[in-house]
Amino acid sequence: MRSQQLEERRSKRYDALLAAGVELLGSPDGPAVSVRAVCRAAGLTERYFYESFSDRDTFVRAVYAWVGSRAHTALLDAVTNAATAEDTVAAPVRAFVELIIDEPRTGRVLLIAPLAEPALSRRGLDLLPGFVELVHARLPVSADRQLIAVGTVGALTALFIGYLDGTVTVTREALVAHCIRLITDAAVQG
Repeated sequence: MRSQQLEERRSKRYDALLAAGVELLGSPDGPAVSVRAVCRAAGLTERYFYESFSDRDTFVRAVYAWVGSRAHTALLDAVTNAATAEDTVAAPVRAFVELIIDEPRTGRVLLIAPLAEPALSRRGLDLLPGFVELVHARLPVSADRQLIAVGTVGALTALFIGYLDGTVTVTREALVAHCIRLITDAAVQG
């Protein structure tokens, strides 16, 4: 019983640290992650930080992996639960928008932090194949299928980064419609 309570408290602390990491890594002013700042944001001491993470960079990578896993799961769930063929395109776009645009800090962690945070220098590339595979699976078999999938994910990434950093200034509805059209057009090309 006591060991279960200890494990529950440890898990809550870990979750609090990850949430603080999303707040700091996804800050509109850019990543500002230090052990001290994370502990202050989580309301924990450094002792608890080091209970879960060996150092700052390990922590940053864990936050990024957690956000990446959430994004991938949201897209996969949307595709799996799509009721119609049209929904297999629209549902994942809407799920991604909900995660990335409705939670802009999460979006900045996933898409912008790898560009600015040295601890994540290759992490964005590590997640890319999973997202490419989701698009790839929706395309008809063709010689250019892989190229179209990679290009489509690249275009979507650029659109979402632009939306998050304010260089793409359209309504949410226009962004969703354009992303759906981009994937639909890719399927026609494939």
